[in-house]
Amino acid sequence: MPQYIGSIDQGTSSTRFMVFDTAGHIIASHQTEFAQVLPQAGWVEHDLEVIYQTVVTCIQKTVVDMSAMGLQPLDIKAIGITNQRETTCVWDRLDGKPLHHAIVWLDTRTQDTVERLIAATPSKSKHHFQSICGLPLSTYFSAVKLRWLLDNIKAVQDANQTDRLMFGTIDSWLIYRLTGGVQGGIHVTDVTNASRTMLLNLKSLDWDDGMLSFFGMNKCSLPAVKSSSEVYGLIADGPLMGIPIAGDLGDQQAALVVIRREQIKSVMDVAL
Repeated sequence: MPQYIGSIDQGTSSTRFMVFDTAGHIIASHQTEFAQVLPQAGWVEHDLEVIYQTVVTCIQKTVVDMSAMGLQPLDIKAIGITNQRETTCVWDRLDGKPLHHAIVWLDTRTQDTVERLIAATPSKSKHHFQSICGLPLSTYFSAVKLRWLLDNIKAVQDANQTDRLMFGTIDSWLIYRLTGGVQGGIHVTDVTNASRTMLLNLKSLDWDDGMLSFFGMNKCSLPAVKSSSEVYGLIADGPLMGIPIAGDLGDQQAALVVIRREQIKSVMDVAL
């Protein structure tokens, strides 16, 4: 019986689902683009429901192509997820619905927030926390975007005050939805995505209480931090129902994986 691995690649402008054989060859795939939400200059958002539906569509289209080749969905033994990393998602624990559009990694609305946070550090330096989380205070990283949401969006404030707020990067949102959403969905992330939030302690590989305190965040809102390769949960419905989600990597880390001799990672025109 043939065995295959599925991969969800959720990027800044498009989503792909690819199916690989055991030799690393792509046997079927589908890709779809989606609209950017641009409320004003410097602001970039994604509709989380649209993101999820692009994943569903790509899976469905790929399964149709597999069927035309005489292959069955359950020939896929596991799937993995790779994703745009710092893009910040918030949703409601009670109904599983987004509380706001995702704020995308390249969004710069938080510049004033960054400057306020730098001023609040003992050293008055953007590098103050780098020994803990490895990152400077910047508009780029998720904790700053989440702080902006907590300061400016009433629905997020209300959810935070009543312990209904759920936060995650795109991988967390997709794993949550694919494993059932409000009906038992799993709230996790992996270390590569967590490392881009400013909230992960790089030594313990867990959320850092001091960073959470500095940013004014509740630990109960955050996903559990897992390794990049383990079974997080099973897909709850659709053509891949029952198949385990067993891999999770931020896209730039995933791009380091080399399948054939003499391949190298090369990223052009994208911030690292």
